[in-house]
Amino acid sequence: MPSFTRTLEQWNRKAHFYLGLYFLFFLWLFSLTGLMLNHGTWPISLAANGRVESRSERSIAPPAGGTPLEQAQDVMRQLNLVGEIDFPRQQTGWLLFSTSRPADSNQVRVNLEQHLVTVQHFDNGHLARFRILHTFSGSRYTQPESERDWSVTTIWVFAMDALAVGLIVMVLGSYYMWWRLKQDHRLGLLVLGAGALTCGWFVAGLF
Repeated sequence: MPSFTRTLEQWNRKAHFYLGLYFLFFLWLFSLTGLMLNHGTWPISLAANGRVESRSERSIAPPAGGTPLEQAQDVMRQLNLVGEIDFPRQQTGWLLFSTSRPADSNQVRVNLEQHLVTVQHFDNGHLARFRILHTFSGSRYTQPESERDWSVTTIWVFAMDALAVGLIVMVLGSYYMWWRLKQDHRLGLLVLGAGALTCGWFVAGLF
């Protein structure tokens, strides 16, 4: 066996071993939360819908900053809020924004003249937080120009990107091992073709 081929196969095995070990719990997380999203009538899915709502009002120091984002960040510091910031498309004379993370979300209304802030707080239950992890990315498809402003979200998204790349590497490595280890490829080609046709059927039907 040529040296290059031997080295490639050694690294391919290592990639399967260690990528599989590293991504094991991420795969379980997305598998379980995916089942909850697909089957909303399951008891565990219904239990994940529960959340506690509360409302509060207090005075604050004038928000510092020259932009709405800087002002919102200063208000969050004063209120000890964390999470991704989202602004409505249209602002009034008030500073309006919301914060979100898997644990909770807040709708914040700041009266810039009277320096009063009203917070509508939504506290998610543990199952709801678990399910939200499946779709939480800080990216808002209605506002593609928006950027992530919470460091935890950025790290989480990086981990999900790494998971996607790792799965691609593992699948391509599986194709290579199948081709190298199997003398008869007819069954594998049949299964591969069936998968391609099934995926294509779903893509065509759902488009």
